[in-house]
Amino acid sequence: MIKLTRRSFIKGSAALTGITLATGKGFFHQTSPAYAEDNSRETFAYTYCDMCNQTPKCGINAVIRNGKIVRVESRENYPNAPLCAKGIASLQELYDPERLLYPVKRTRPKGDPDPGWQRISWDEAYDTIVKKLNEIKEREGPEKVLFYVGDPKEPRSAVQRLAYTFGSPNYGNESSTCFRAAALASLLVFGLVTLGSDPTPKTRTCLIWSKNPAWSGPYGHWKLHEAKERGTKFIVVDPRVTPTVSGLADIHLQLRPGTDGALALGLINVIIREGMYDREFVDRWVLGFPELKAYVQEFTPERVEKITWVPKEKIETAAKLFATEKPATWIGSASPTVHSSNAIQNHRAILALVALTGNFDVEGGVTIPTEPLPFDLFAGNPAFNRETDIFPQIRDKRVDKEYFPVWAHYINEIQMNMLPEYVEKGLLKAMVMFGGNAMMWPQTTQYQQAIARMEFSVAADYYLRPWTHNFMDMVLPAAMTYERMAPLAIFGRKIYLREPVIKPLGEARSDWRIAFELGTRLGYPEEFWHGDEEAALNELLKPLNLTVDDLRKHPEGLEIPPKGPNKFRKYELGLLRQDGEPGFPTPSGKVEIASQILAQYKFNPLPVYREPLESPLSTPELAKKFPLILNTGSRVPMYTHSKLRELPWLNQFMPEPVVRINPKDAAARGIKDGDDVILASPHGEIKLKASVTNIVLPGVIDVFHGWPQANVNMLVPRNFDPISGYPPYKEGLCEVKKT
Repeated sequence: MIKLTRRSFIKGSAALTGITLATGKGFFHQTSPAYAEDNSRETFAYTYCDMCNQTPKCGINAVIRNGKIVRVESRENYPNAPLCAKGIASLQELYDPERLLYPVKRTRPKGDPDPGWQRISWDEAYDTIVKKLNEIKEREGPEKVLFYVGDPKEPRSAVQRLAYTFGSPNYGNESSTCFRAAALASLLVFGLVTLGSDPTPKTRTCLIWSKNPAWSGPYGHWKLHEAKERGTKFIVVDPRVTPTVSGLADIHLQLRPGTDGALALGLINVIIREGMYDREFVDRWVLGFPELKAYVQEFTPERVEKITWVPKEKIETAAKLFATEKPATWIGSASPTVHSSNAIQNHRAILALVALTGNFDVEGGVTIPTEPLPFDLFAGNPAFNRETDIFPQIRDKRVDKEYFPVWAHYINEIQMNMLPEYVEKGLLKAMVMFGGNAMMWPQTTQYQQAIARMEFSVAADYYLRPWTHNFMDMVLPAAMTYERMAPLAIFGRKIYLREPVIKPLGEARSDWRIAFELGTRLGYPEEFWHGDEEAALNELLKPLNLTVDDLRKHPEGLEIPPKGPNKFRKYELGLLRQDGEPGFPTPSGKVEIASQILAQYKFNPLPVYREPLESPLSTPELAKKFPLILNTGSRVPMYTHSKLRELPWLNQFMPEPVVRINPKDAAARGIKDGDDVILASPHGEIKLKASVTNIVLPGVIDVFHGWPQANVNMLVPRNFDPISGYPPYKEGLCEVKKT
C-alpha cells in the first residue's frame, strides 16, 4: 500500500516543483485539532478525492482515529492512483478553521462592502429561500429563477432536476466557459461527443492538442509514456514547453495562442495536397469535402507559419506523420482550443483532421464505447435530470436562445456568459448557486453587479468567498467529499459507491441533500424522495437492476459486464443512430465538415478560420502598444482553477500570482525573475510577480487565473464566439512592464 504522509508529500511536491517546503505557520500536524492521541485505535474507510473536478476521483483510504481523519493513503486496486499533492492536502481543506460550517445571511444592504454575515438555522434558511423563490414564481414565472452549479461539479444532476421540476429551463453551469464548446463542436461534426482517446498498443501516432496531462492528469500520464516505449510517435501542440512536451513530443508545434484553427487547416492542406487523406472514408462518410478542399488551398504551410508562428517544415512533417503512421489518435483538452472568439470553428477544424485521416472509431484511433453505462459524466442521466419529460415543455423559455441559437439547439444548459444582460433585461430575478465563482467570467465586476441586482441569491460553498458571496443574500455550508454520499464513481463499466467516512463538521450538508431538501420544501416531496439521497441513487441504478445495497456488498467496485465484445466502425453497423441505420447521428448521417445546423442558423458551415479580434494581424496598431499575446488559464500541479489557494501545503509552492515571461521578452523590458510587474491589456491591468522561464514562447505570456488580488479575467474582453458564446481567454494582446 502506498502511504501518503506529510513526509512523502514534501518529497513528491518538492521534486515536482523544484521548491522546498517552508515550515511554520500552517504546519498541519501542529495546528490541526484533527489528530487524536497516538495510542488511539485506527480504523479505515474508503472514499475518493474531489480536489480536481468531476474526474479523476482518485481513490482514498482514510485513516481515522476517534472520528477524525489523521492521514490519507492511496486506495489499492482502484482505477486512479496514486494521490497527488492536492489529494494529500485535502485534509487541510476539510479541517480548515476558516471553513464555513453554518448557514449565514447578510444583515446589511447590498452594496455595503461588509455583508454583516449572521448565523441562522437551516429552517430559517430554507423558509426564506422557499418564500423568495415561490413569490417570484407566482408573480413572474418559474423561468425567472436561475439554478447554477460551479465547482465541485458533483451536484449537477441533482440541481438540474431541481431546476426543471421547479419549472425553470434556466439551469447553467461552469461548463459554459469550459467543456461544452468542445462538446458542441463535436456534436456539429460527428453528432456525438468525443475529446479523443488515449493510445492503445495498436496506436502508431498520438496527437496531443493543447493539453498537458503531466500536470492536469498525472494519474494517467504514465500510460502515455508506456505508449512511447512501445514506439508510438507523439505530436504535441502547445505554446508552452510543458513536461508533456519535453517528455513525449517527437514533434512540438509551438503555436501562437488563438490560432489553433489555422494550424489545423494548414495540416489538412498538406494532407489533401499529398493525397494522404482516407479516400474511402471521405467519399462515403464525409459531407463538405470538396468545399473544404477548396477552402484550405489558402492555408499553405508558408501562410500558416506567418499566422501561427509554427515553422512550415514542422507543419509538413507533422501532417505527413499523422496521416501515414496509422492508426492515429488524438487527445484534446476541454477548453484551450475553444477559449477563443472563433471557438467552435477552430475546434471543428481539429476534428476535421481526425475525420479526413480515417482515424475515427478504428482500433488504435479515436474510439467511442460500444455499450456505455447509462450515466453521464456526472453520474446522472437524461431521465433522472428530467431532460426527457419536463425540459422539452419549457425549453422555449430559456434566456439564451436568442443570443446563441446553435448552443441552445444542442446544449440543455444555458450559456451563462450573458448573465449581466439577462439580469439587465429582467429575464432573471433570483439565483440558486452551488459552488460558483464570479471570477470565472471576463470583466468580472459586471457579473458581480448582476448578482447584486437580483432580488434574491443564495449559494452553497465550503468558504465565504468575498468576490462572489459579498454580492449575495445567503450562503449555506456544503459538506466535503469525506462527509457526503452522492454521486456514484463510475470508471468505464465499473461502479463504486461512496459513503461518508466521517460526520459532517458543524452543520454542513451535502449538495445533493440541499437540492433535494429544497425540492421537497418547494412542494415536490415525491420527486425528491423526501430528501433521501440513497433513494435517489437507487433510482439512478434502476436501469441496471441494481441498488445501493448491491454496491455496498462490493467495496472493490462492481463490474457491469457488456453484452458483447467492443465493436469498431460502429457507423457502418447502425450502432450510432437512434433509427438503427448506418451512419452518424447528424442531420445528413455523415461527418459534417460542412455543418447543416450551422448553415441553418446562418453561420459558415465550414470550419473557417477567423483571426482573433485583437491580435498582431487583426489590430496591428493596437499591437504596437500591447505587443505580447495574453494566454490565461494554464494548469499547475498544486491548484485546480481558482481552488485550493487557502491551503498552506499547496500555497507554499506558488504563494503569489505570477506571470510567466520568456527570457528574451523579459530582458527587453529590464525584468528579472521575481520582479514586481504590471500586466496590462486594452481592458485593464493587474500586479503580479515575474517568472522568467523558457516554458513560454517568445512573444507570449502565461498567467494563471483565480487570484482575487490579481484577477486576470479583468484583462479579458467580452468578445464572445458567436456560435458558442465562449470568451477569448487565450488570444488577446497585452504588455508587461516593471513597476
